[in-house]
Formats: sequence, structure tokens, C-alpha cells
Amino acid sequence: MKSILLTCLILTAPLAAEVTLSNLFSDHMVLQRDQAVPVWGSAEPGEEVTVAFAGQTVSAKANAEGAWTVKLGPLKTSAEPRILTAKGKNEVQVIDVLVGEVWICSGQSNMGHVINNSINGDLDALSSAPLGKLRLLTLSTQGSQTPVKQPDQKWSTANEKSIPSFSAVGFYFGRQLLTALDVPIGLINNSWGGSSCEAWIRRDLLEGKEMYAPMMERWKKTESEYDPAKEQAKFNEAMTKWKTAAEAAKAAGKPEPKRPQAAQNVMVGQHRPANLYNGRLKPLMPMAFRGAIWYQGESNASRAYQYRELFPLMIKNWRDDWGMGDFPFYWVQLADYLAEKPDPGDSSWAELREAQTLSLATVPNSGQAVIDDLGESNDIHPRKKHDVGLRLARWALAKDYGIKVAYQSPTYASMETQGNKIIVTLKEVGAGLKPFDGAEIKGFAIAGEDKKWHWAQAKLNGQDKVEVTCPDVPAPVAVRYAWADNPVCNLYSTNGLPVTPFRTDTWAGVTAEAK
Repeated sequence: MKSILLTCLILTAPLAAEVTLSNLFSDHMVLQRDQAVPVWGSAEPGEEVTVAFAGQTVSAKANAEGAWTVKLGPLKTSAEPRILTAKGKNEVQVIDVLVGEVWICSGQSNMGHVINNSINGDLDALSSAPLGKLRLLTLSTQGSQTPVKQPDQKWSTANEKSIPSFSAVGFYFGRQLLTALDVPIGLINNSWGGSSCEAWIRRDLLEGKEMYAPMMERWKKTESEYDPAKEQAKFNEAMTKWKTAAEAAKAAGKPEPKRPQAAQNVMVGQHRPANLYNGRLKPLMPMAFRGAIWYQGESNASRAYQYRELFPLMIKNWRDDWGMGDFPFYWVQLADYLAEKPDPGDSSWAELREAQTLSLATVPNSGQAVIDDLGESNDIHPRKKHDVGLRLARWALAKDYGIKVAYQSPTYASMETQGNKIIVTLKEVGAGLKPFDGAEIKGFAIAGEDKKWHWAQAKLNGQDKVEVTCPDVPAPVAVRYAWADNPVCNLYSTNGLPVTPFRTDTWAGVTAEAK
């Protein structure tokens, strides 16, 4: 009887919590150099945990919930593999740790688009031999309305197995930094295809704001009505009908109909406000890193005017909650996409690009890679990811690492009306401007007070000016450049960077009222 009682006591007594590190601290990782580096994990409440790395030793006690955090002092660059240890009643080791530059690569599918699906990606995957100092981490945690504590994946070295499935934009960005700086580079692919900007923002920042009220009300309605069982039943019914149709098509020698897609649970998906903030960002906080690159906007194009406020809010939210100040944040402007239109006019994609450009003025320590020459009309996922990564890398190399390299696309500065023509002045032109692939400058449109747009003739006027005219508009008042879903345009700086799409008018666009 006593032995039975003793066994029961052993089985029901709580096991002592072991010292653990966040999954972020895994073999082959890169720690950020020249900054204080937080290290955190869990242990038994009240237990003292000591972390040792690169000659430093720091300790902290686990709180009542068992969480602990220490901070290592700023670390020097090191490509020498080191061991990080966390020790309490037990000891945990992380091996092959390097110290260098860490960047977060985030956004939607064009950031997640992998090397294997990019032009020459198969060749880039083969060139992994000199990339021992490049380390990769890809997150895949589902969305959540409450903070997730642990990243769900671990670091790996850049090799023939890990490169093909990694973010192409992130890889090309990081490889260029590695080539130019010759220091260890750590890249975290934290993207989700189709994700909306609001999913990356803390929910309380969206609540109670007039601009976001319709969006939040739509979600509250969805949240109150959504029933996973009903969605699964709909899918099952669709599959039953599909199987019948598929069998009939096979018997008749006809192509099989499109198979229904399984219902996705929108409650844990990439559109619900705050889902990715909690599911994808919180597991990384308070990690030390250099900066972030971002490729997103397609999912918010129908609400482009709202994006003018939403996007800067997201960046501020990240910076405030990380507590590292205004860390570098560089984004990709939307590529050219959809059919080319014969006449100039309005465009939701142009308005989203405008919202991105406007953010440069309101978001400190930011930058934009213009890629309206790298898209594909019939594919929202253009495959020229190499050039995208390099245009982002230009910003980081110039702004964060002091390397003299052209990095900013020419942007609109001012305009002056002179009779039947408008003189547009651009800034950030480098040594000047030039049209690509011919002498004719393409992409300019001009309008009078009637707000009717006409294609215009354009010619260079000095180093930084463009003279725009159209015989059908004798009294012009406004000019647009590359203002379309898929603009036909060809003006570059002599450094090879495309002119940023712009407009001089402030007339209400097609997304002005969209909420």
C-alpha cells in the first residue's frame, strides 16, 4: 500500500522546470554585432540562470512565470564558431554561433517567393560553397490573437538544402551584404503570402480609429459568425460534387474540372488584424538585429489611401515595441502588373505605390526600392528577384555601412508651368537622367483643368529636368509619370535606377473612399 501511495505521489508531483532557451537561439545562428544582445528563455520560478558567450557572463533570476532575460554587452564581429551556454540546475548549449549582421525579411508572397522559383535560382542554389557565413531562418507560425512565445523553426547554414526554399529577395539581399562586408549575415524570412498590412499591427492600435473602423467592424462580424465546422461541411459538399463531375469528365474523355481548395481557417490566417504581429513578431522580441526589409502591399492595393497611414503605423508599432529606436526599414515598391492600358488614367496600384513613396517623408531611417521595370503583366510574382534584392542592398550598404554606392531612385521635386508645357524637376538624379532602350522618353501623361489625361511628349532639359507637352492640352496643369497598374516607362538615372512613379495633382483617386 505504501509503495502504491509513493508511486502516485511521484506521478502527480510537478516536475522541476529545466532551463531552456527560446528556439530563436539555436545552432548555426548569428548574433547582432555592436549592440546589447538580449538572451531569454524559461526556468523554474526564482531559479538563477547564467548565460556565457564570447568571454561574457551574465545572470538573471526567472520570474514568477518562469521567464528570464539577460543582456550581453555589445559583441565584436566574429566568424569563428562559438558556443553560447545557459546554465541553472541544468545547462543548455548552442553551438556554431557567429556574430555579424542580422536582418528581418518580411511581407507577403513576393518576399516569401523562394529561390527555386526565381530566374537563375537553380544556379544560385549551386553556388553555396563560399556562403558559410550566411545563416538562414524561416518562420511558419500560424496567426494568433495572443502573443506566441516561441519561433517554430531553427537556424541553418546556407547550403544546397536550405537555399532553394529560402526567400529569394532575402537571399540576394543578404548575399550582397556578405560579399561587400565580409562579415557573418543572418537572415530571418518572416513573410506570409497574401498577408495584409493590418495583420502585422497590434490590434489596440487599430481599435477606436475612424479610418480603420469599417475594416475592424467587418472583422468583428466575421469573428462572431465564423464556424469552422460549417466551412468544412461546405468543402466536403464541394468535393462530393467535384468527384461526380470528375468521373463524368473522365468517362466523356474531357479534362478534369478544377479541384476545390480546402477551406482555410481565417481566424488563424494572414489577414486578421494583429494575427501576424502576435504569431510572427512577438516570438522574435526582444531580439537584437540591424534592420528590416519589406515587400508587401498587393493585398492592400484596393485601400491604397488608407495605406498612407496604415503602413507608417505598422513600422512605428514594430519600432516602439522592439525598443531599439528607429532601426533601418527598407521596402520594395509594387512592381508593374496586369495588362498595359492604351490610355492614361487612374490606378489602384499606382495609388498604393504613391502611398509607399509618401511614407518616405513620414518614416525616419527608411528607404524604397523602385521596381516598376521588373514585373510581369500576367504574374503577380515576378521572377527577377535578384535585382530586387540588390536594389534593397544598395540602401543598406549606403545608409548603414557607409559604402559609396548609388541607392535612391530619382523622385519628384517640383513643377513649373510655362505656357503650353510643364517643366518637372527631379531630385536624386545622380549624374543625370536618360531613357532606356531608345531616345524616346515614355511614361508621361499630362492634363488640363478638365482632368482628362493624354499621353505626352517629354524631353530632357538639363541634368534634372524634364519638359512635358501635348498638343491636345494647350493649358496643362498637372503631370503624371508611370501612373498605371503596369506602366510603360523608361526614364532612369545614369546610375541605372528607375525614376519613382509620381503625380503632381492631388485629385481624388479610385481608392480615396475605400476603408
